[in-house]
Amino acid sequence: MSKEELRNDMLYHAAISMAKSMLEKGLITEEEYAEIDTILLEKYRPYLGTLLSENA
Repeated sequence: MSKEELRNDMLYHAAISMAKSMLEKGLITEEEYAEIDTILLEKYRPYLGTLLSENA
């Protein structure tokens, strides 16, 4: 895994963690969470993110 791939993985996981927290607090809906996940997957193209994503 290259440094860029590792960086993208970390950024994806940090961002999706925030989105999951917002979902758990009721600040966003399941549909909004799924949309955020899709956008983040496209933006960061994480190496491991697609394996862990609920929407992949």
